[in-house]
Amino acid sequence: MIKVGVVGAMGKMGQEVVKAVCGDNSLELVCAVDINQIDALVCANSDVHINGDLKKAIEIHKPDVMVDFTQPKYVFENAKICLENGVRPVIGTTGLNDSQIEELKTLAESKGLGCLIAPNFSTGAILMMMFAQQAAKYFDNAEIIELHHNQKKDAPSGTAIKTALMMSESGKMTFEAGNCPETETIQGARGGKSYSDIHIHSVRMPGYIASQEVIFGASGQILTVRHDSMDRQCYMAGVKLAIKYVADNNNFIYGLEKIM
Repeated sequence: MIKVGVVGAMGKMGQEVVKAVCGDNSLELVCAVDINQIDALVCANSDVHINGDLKKAIEIHKPDVMVDFTQPKYVFENAKICLENGVRPVIGTTGLNDSQIEELKTLAESKGLGCLIAPNFSTGAILMMMFAQQAAKYFDNAEIIELHHNQKKDAPSGTAIKTALMMSESGKMTFEAGNCPETETIQGARGGKSYSDIHIHSVRMPGYIASQEVIFGASGQILTVRHDSMDRQCYMAGVKLAIKYVADNNNFIYGLEKIM
């Protein structure tokens, strides 16, 4: 049985992870960490209480895998604490930059530990990203619109950034082919430029959970690839897949599509 801890256990995603782990006979919830409701019982069918200190929770409960759904300002240090203390992190919190991801990769490899970072755990969203990567070979113009709830702190989303990176691997230097010179009369109107000049537009609105569409254009045609998450339970199959993978493998993974 794999011993699992959850960081950010009292958040919306953290609570879903707790329920998913408790409902899987091959997983055991051994600790839960959060800065809120310290000492509270994490859920009704578990005797695990909230610990406010990640390092202390690791020392006491010795989890094999720690799942992180916290906030961008905490995730990098959390991951380093896990790896430095022999715990394999599964990271769902977005906001890590390229240099931080590279540093975590180096640390994981030096410790001989598995580590998985996934901007999105929904199988449908991963397929959307993979379809966009395939379409990128055949179109010279593309933009991304991502839409999330208004409590999401980072923009653009990790999913959008990862999608742009995957599209850029088609070898195209730019997805702005033939665009005229532009002048923004309102700064940011054209979104932010990412890999291969792909524009990313971020929407934050109550009512959304997580949605993304990738728009490809060519003369006389538009192709749109879109995914919508309606409920956070859609991420749990991917989370459990990631937990079981890192428990048995010592490699560093960025993106759930690498193990699907």
